[in-house]
Amino acid sequence: MIGIFGGSGFYRFLDDVTEVPVATPYGPPSAPVRVGGIDGTEVAFMPRHGDEHTLPPHRINYRANVWAMKEVGVDRLVGPSACGSLKPELSPGTFVLCDQFVDRTAARESTFYDGPQTTHVSAADPYCADLRRVLAECAREEGIPVVEGGTVVVIEGPRFSTRAESRWFAASGFDVVNMTQYPEAWLARELALCYANISLVTDYDVGLEGRPDVAPVSADTAFGVFADNLDRLRALLFRAVPKIGPQPDDICASALDSAIVHH
Repeated sequence: MIGIFGGSGFYRFLDDVTEVPVATPYGPPSAPVRVGGIDGTEVAFMPRHGDEHTLPPHRINYRANVWAMKEVGVDRLVGPSACGSLKPELSPGTFVLCDQFVDRTAARESTFYDGPQTTHVSAADPYCADLRRVLAECAREEGIPVVEGGTVVVIEGPRFSTRAESRWFAASGFDVVNMTQYPEAWLARELALCYANISLVTDYDVGLEGRPDVAPVSADTAFGVFADNLDRLRALLFRAVPKIGPQPDDICASALDSAIVHH
Protein backbone atom coordinates (compact mmCIF):
# COMPACT_ATOMS: atom_id res chain seq x y z
CA MET A 1 0.00 0.00 0.00
CA ILE A 2 1.28 3.47 -0.95
CA GLY A 3 0.65 6.38 1.43
CA ILE A 4 0.18 9.98 0.32
CA PHE A 5 0.09 13.04 2.57
CA GLY A 6 -1.85 15.96 1.09
CA GLY A 7 -0.33 19.42 1.56
CA SER A 8 -1.73 22.94 1.48
CA GLY A 9 -4.72 23.02 -0.88
CA PHE A 10 -4.62 19.23 -1.38
CA TYR A 11 -7.33 17.76 0.85
CA ARG A 12 -9.00 15.15 -1.40
CA PHE A 13 -7.45 12.60 -3.73
CA LEU A 14 -9.57 9.57 -4.66
CA ASP A 15 -13.36 9.53 -4.97
CA ASP A 16 -14.06 5.90 -4.11
CA VAL A 17 -12.53 5.43 -0.65
CA THR A 18 -13.02 3.61 2.61
CA GLU A 19 -12.48 5.80 5.67
CA VAL A 20 -10.28 4.14 8.29
CA PRO A 21 -10.17 5.88 11.67
CA VAL A 22 -6.92 4.97 13.45
CA ALA A 23 -6.15 5.41 17.14
CA THR A 24 -2.43 5.95 17.75
CA PRO A 25 -0.29 6.02 20.93
CA TYR A 26 0.40 9.68 20.07
CA GLY A 27 -3.17 10.92 19.89
CA PRO A 28 -5.39 11.56 16.89
CA PRO A 29 -3.91 12.06 13.41
CA SER A 30 -4.81 15.08 11.27
CA ALA A 31 -7.70 13.21 9.62
CA PRO A 32 -8.95 9.65 9.12
CA VAL A 33 -6.92 7.62 6.62
CA ARG A 34 -8.87 7.18 3.37
CA VAL A 35 -8.03 4.05 1.41
CA GLY A 36 -8.75 3.60 -2.29
CA GLY A 37 -6.98 2.27 -5.36
CA ILE A 38 -5.23 3.30 -8.58
CA ASP A 39 -4.94 0.59 -11.24
CA GLY A 40 -4.90 -2.20 -8.68
CA THR A 41 -2.50 -0.50 -6.25
CA GLU A 42 -3.93 0.35 -2.83
CA VAL A 43 -3.50 3.97 -1.78
CA ALA A 44 -3.92 5.54 1.66
CA PHE A 45 -4.42 9.31 1.72
CA MET A 46 -4.36 11.83 4.57
CA PRO A 47 -4.37 15.66 4.41
CA ARG A 48 -1.60 16.63 6.85
CA HIS A 49 -3.25 19.95 7.76
CA GLY A 50 -6.65 18.32 8.39
CA ASP A 51 -9.71 18.22 6.14
CA GLU A 52 -10.32 21.97 6.46
CA HIS A 53 -6.70 23.15 6.87
CA THR A 54 -7.21 23.82 10.57
CA LEU A 55 -3.73 22.64 11.63
CA PRO A 56 -0.85 25.07 11.03
CA PRO A 57 2.55 23.43 10.40
CA HIS A 58 3.76 23.68 14.01
CA ARG A 59 0.56 22.07 15.35
CA ILE A 60 0.44 18.98 13.10
CA ASN A 61 0.70 15.72 15.05
CA TYR A 62 3.35 14.27 12.76
CA ARG A 63 3.96 11.20 14.91
CA ALA A 64 0.28 10.25 14.89
CA ASN A 65 0.05 10.80 11.11
CA VAL A 66 3.03 8.60 10.22
CA TRP A 67 2.07 5.95 12.77
CA ALA A 68 -1.47 5.81 11.37
CA MET A 69 -0.12 5.24 7.86
CA LYS A 70 2.03 2.34 9.04
CA GLU A 71 -0.90 0.97 11.04
CA VAL A 72 -3.10 0.65 7.93
CA GLY A 73 -0.35 -1.19 6.05
CA VAL A 74 1.63 1.53 4.26
CA ASP A 75 5.36 0.94 3.80
CA ARG A 76 6.08 3.60 1.14
CA LEU A 77 5.04 7.24 1.55
CA VAL A 78 4.95 10.26 -0.78
CA GLY A 79 4.72 13.69 0.81
CA PRO A 80 3.90 16.53 -1.61
CA SER A 81 4.29 20.01 -0.10
CA ALA A 82 4.33 23.67 -1.08
CA CYS A 83 7.70 25.39 -0.81
CA GLY A 84 9.49 28.65 -1.50
CA SER A 85 12.44 28.84 -3.90
CA LEU A 86 15.85 30.04 -2.73
CA LYS A 87 17.39 29.95 -6.23
CA PRO A 88 16.47 32.05 -9.29
CA GLU A 89 16.46 28.98 -11.57
CA LEU A 90 13.84 27.19 -9.43
CA SER A 91 10.84 29.12 -10.68
CA PRO A 92 7.25 28.76 -9.44
CA GLY A 93 5.67 25.62 -10.88
CA THR A 94 8.89 23.58 -10.63
CA PHE A 95 8.69 20.24 -8.79
CA VAL A 96 11.79 19.57 -6.65
CA LEU A 97 12.32 15.99 -5.44
CA CYS A 98 14.44 16.59 -2.36
CA ASP A 99 17.22 14.29 -1.23
CA GLN A 100 18.30 16.25 1.87
CA PHE A 101 16.69 18.34 4.59
CA VAL A 102 18.05 20.85 7.08
CA ASP A 103 16.01 21.11 10.28
CA ARG A 104 15.48 24.64 11.61
CA THR A 105 12.34 23.82 13.61
CA ALA A 106 12.24 24.43 17.34
CA ALA A 107 9.28 22.89 19.12
CA ARG A 108 8.14 19.64 17.53
CA GLU A 109 7.95 16.07 18.77
CA SER A 110 10.31 14.53 16.26
CA THR A 111 11.12 10.98 17.35
CA PHE A 112 9.35 7.75 18.25
CA TYR A 113 12.32 6.76 20.42
CA ASP A 114 11.95 8.56 23.74
CA GLY A 115 13.53 5.79 25.82
CA PRO A 116 14.10 3.72 27.83
CA GLN A 117 15.30 1.87 24.72
CA THR A 118 17.87 4.16 23.09
CA THR A 119 17.80 4.25 19.29
CA HIS A 120 19.94 6.37 16.94
CA VAL A 121 18.85 6.06 13.30
CA SER A 122 21.26 7.24 10.59
CA ALA A 123 20.05 10.37 8.82
CA ALA A 124 22.79 10.59 6.16
CA ASP A 125 20.37 10.00 3.26
CA PRO A 126 16.92 10.72 4.69
CA TYR A 127 14.84 10.31 1.51
CA CYS A 128 14.16 7.18 -0.53
CA ALA A 129 16.26 7.15 -3.73
CA ASP A 130 14.08 4.50 -5.41
CA LEU A 131 10.84 6.46 -4.89
CA ARG A 132 12.55 9.65 -6.07
CA ARG A 133 13.68 7.94 -9.28
CA VAL A 134 10.16 6.71 -10.10
CA LEU A 135 8.64 10.13 -9.39
CA ALA A 136 11.26 11.88 -11.54
CA GLU A 137 10.65 9.54 -14.50
CA CYS A 138 6.88 10.02 -14.24
CA ALA A 139 7.19 13.80 -13.92
CA ARG A 140 9.26 13.92 -17.12
CA GLU A 141 6.67 11.73 -18.87
CA GLU A 142 3.98 14.23 -17.79
CA GLY A 143 6.05 17.16 -19.10
CA ILE A 144 6.41 18.63 -15.60
CA PRO A 145 9.55 20.71 -14.92
CA VAL A 146 11.30 18.54 -12.31
CA VAL A 147 14.59 18.71 -10.43
CA GLU A 148 15.83 15.40 -9.06
CA GLY A 149 17.60 16.13 -5.78
CA GLY A 150 17.75 19.26 -3.65
CA THR A 151 17.93 20.45 -0.06
CA VAL A 152 14.85 21.71 1.78
CA VAL A 153 15.40 23.87 4.86
CA VAL A 154 12.47 23.40 7.22
CA ILE A 155 11.42 26.39 9.31
CA GLU A 156 9.12 26.38 12.34
CA GLY A 157 6.44 28.70 10.93
CA PRO A 158 3.77 29.79 10.82
CA ARG A 159 5.59 33.00 9.79
CA PHE A 160 7.58 33.22 6.56
CA SER A 161 11.30 34.03 6.58
CA THR A 162 12.86 37.44 7.09
CA ARG A 163 15.07 38.74 4.28
CA ALA A 164 18.13 38.07 6.45
CA GLU A 165 17.09 34.45 7.09
CA SER A 166 16.35 33.89 3.42
CA ARG A 167 19.77 35.31 2.41
CA TRP A 168 21.39 33.03 5.00
CA PHE A 169 19.58 29.94 3.66
CA ALA A 170 20.43 30.80 0.05
CA ALA A 171 24.08 31.50 0.93
CA SER A 172 24.20 28.10 2.65
CA GLY A 173 23.33 26.46 -0.66
CA PHE A 174 19.82 25.30 0.25
CA ASP A 175 17.33 25.05 -2.61
CA VAL A 176 13.84 25.42 -1.13
CA VAL A 177 12.19 26.39 2.16
CA ASN A 178 9.18 24.66 3.70
CA MET A 179 7.39 24.25 7.07
CA THR A 180 6.31 20.58 7.15
CA GLN A 181 9.08 18.29 5.84
CA TYR A 182 10.57 17.92 9.30
CA PRO A 183 9.77 15.78 11.19
CA GLU A 184 7.38 14.09 8.70
CA ALA A 185 10.11 12.70 6.44
CA TRP A 186 12.26 11.73 9.37
CA LEU A 187 9.55 9.89 11.31
CA ALA A 188 8.93 7.70 8.27
CA ARG A 189 12.58 6.61 8.35
CA GLU A 190 12.35 5.86 12.09
CA LEU A 191 9.56 3.38 11.31
CA ALA A 192 11.55 1.88 8.39
CA LEU A 193 9.17 3.30 5.78
CA CYS A 194 10.27 4.68 2.40
CA TYR A 195 9.54 8.40 1.99
CA ALA A 196 9.85 10.76 -0.96
CA ASN A 197 9.07 14.45 -1.06
CA ILE A 198 7.63 16.44 -3.96
CA SER A 199 8.32 20.11 -3.21
CA LEU A 200 6.10 22.23 -5.43
CA VAL A 201 7.65 25.69 -5.79
CA THR A 202 4.96 28.33 -5.24
CA ASP A 203 7.07 31.48 -4.86
CA TYR A 204 10.48 33.09 -4.46
CA ASP A 205 10.72 33.20 -0.66
CA VAL A 206 11.30 36.94 -0.01
CA GLY A 207 11.56 37.90 -3.68
CA LEU A 208 14.68 37.97 -5.85
CA GLU A 209 17.78 40.10 -5.33
CA GLY A 210 17.79 42.96 -7.83
CA ARG A 211 14.22 42.22 -8.96
CA PRO A 212 11.88 44.62 -7.12
CA ASP A 213 9.02 43.35 -9.33
CA VAL A 214 9.18 39.94 -7.61
CA ALA A 215 7.29 40.43 -4.37
CA PRO A 216 7.87 38.51 -1.13
CA VAL A 217 5.62 35.50 -0.62
CA SER A 218 2.12 35.85 0.79
CA ALA A 219 -0.21 33.03 1.81
CA ASP A 220 -2.58 34.09 -0.99
CA THR A 221 0.01 33.77 -3.75
CA ALA A 222 1.46 30.49 -2.41
CA PHE A 223 -1.96 28.83 -2.19
CA GLY A 224 -2.91 30.21 -5.59
CA VAL A 225 0.12 28.71 -7.36
CA PHE A 226 -0.38 25.40 -5.55
CA ALA A 227 -4.03 25.30 -6.68
CA ASP A 228 -2.98 26.06 -10.27
CA ASN A 229 -0.59 23.09 -10.16
CA LEU A 230 -2.81 20.62 -8.32
CA ASP A 231 -3.95 18.95 -11.55
CA ARG A 232 -0.31 18.34 -12.54
CA LEU A 233 0.45 16.93 -9.09
CA ARG A 234 -2.55 14.58 -9.30
CA ALA A 235 -1.53 13.48 -12.81
CA LEU A 236 1.99 12.72 -11.55
CA LEU A 237 0.67 10.67 -8.62
CA PHE A 238 -1.80 8.73 -10.79
CA ARG A 239 1.04 7.84 -13.18
CA ALA A 240 3.59 7.06 -10.45
CA VAL A 241 1.60 5.04 -7.90
CA PRO A 242 1.11 1.92 -10.09
CA LYS A 243 4.84 1.96 -10.95
CA ILE A 244 6.19 2.26 -7.42
CA GLY A 245 6.25 -1.43 -6.52
CA PRO A 246 6.85 -3.10 -3.15
CA GLN A 247 9.43 -1.81 -0.70
CA PRO A 248 12.92 -3.06 -1.67
CA ASP A 249 15.53 -4.07 0.89
CA ASP A 250 17.00 -0.57 0.93
CA ILE A 251 18.31 1.89 3.52
CA CYS A 252 14.71 2.77 4.41
CA ALA A 253 13.67 -0.83 5.13
CA SER A 254 16.86 -1.57 7.09
CA ALA A 255 16.96 1.72 9.02
CA LEU A 256 16.73 0.07 12.43
CA ASP A 257 19.22 -2.74 11.81
CA SER A 258 22.18 -0.92 13.35
CA ALA A 259 20.34 1.82 15.23
CA ILE A 260 19.34 0.20 18.52
CA VAL A 261 21.73 0.56 21.45
CA HIS A 262 21.93 -2.80 23.23
CA HIS A 263 22.55 -2.71 26.97
